[in-house]
Amino acid sequence: MQMFAPEAASASPHTAKPIITLNGVTKTYGNGTTALRDVDLAIGQSEFVSLLGPSGCGKSTLLRLIAGLGEISAGRIDWPQTAHTARGEPEHDIGFVFQEPTLMPWATVFDNVYLPLKLKRMSRRQAAPIIRDALTKVGLENFGKAYPRELSGGMKMRVSIARGLITRPSVLLMDEPFAALDEITRFRLNDDLLAMWAGQHWTVIFVTHSVYESVYLSDRIVVMGARPGRVTADIRIDEPYPRSEAFRLSSRYNDYCRLVSAALHETMT
Repeated sequence: MQMFAPEAASASPHTAKPIITLNGVTKTYGNGTTALRDVDLAIGQSEFVSLLGPSGCGKSTLLRLIAGLGEISAGRIDWPQTAHTARGEPEHDIGFVFQEPTLMPWATVFDNVYLPLKLKRMSRRQAAPIIRDALTKVGLENFGKAYPRELSGGMKMRVSIARGLITRPSVLLMDEPFAALDEITRFRLNDDLLAMWAGQHWTVIFVTHSVYESVYLSDRIVVMGARPGRVTADIRIDEPYPRSEAFRLSSRYNDYCRLVSAALHETMT
């Protein structure tokens, strides 16, 4: 694995303690297809890490394995700081935002966001202030009574993000959440996501196909090679937060985009 940087990068303040470590993670499906092979990766506490790579390289598969939504074929995924139940089972504090909002069309915004707390058997009365807080964080405080059909694509994704945040996770997994949105909406949600991340100190693992989005958002960009997926580069974006349009227009941003594009190109040749 090669470390790239335009110049010597200082250590990120977000990488003091690993919260997730992957050692030799391999995933082979029943039909014999190996989606991932020997993935080694450490994610620091409160880091914003993007997984970037060509279609079919196993980015989403890796995200789902981290979430426990599938079994690995070989290797280990460890959570060094994870609490355990009385039975010794790990309690992973995870929120997951999928590529599609997957909202219940018959339910209001309030009830869509309430779902994870309902599954935890929290009453609506107890959940109400938590839901209001989550909707405020994503800019939808006045839309609790609206239905998905009444929302734009960007607003639906905001609801999905609020639902991912409602359990107040320490780790937020995001699988190309803005891929289907127009560029202006995508930029706005990128800014909103960074603002929320800065205030809440989550660890974010963000899957994207966009070099530009990954450079704008991330502490680190983990570039993955074509199937079977493996880590081919780990690039630190040593730029301060908060980030703004000024960073997007800067020569430093262009330098990083060229660097990441070159690393991505190497995986495809």
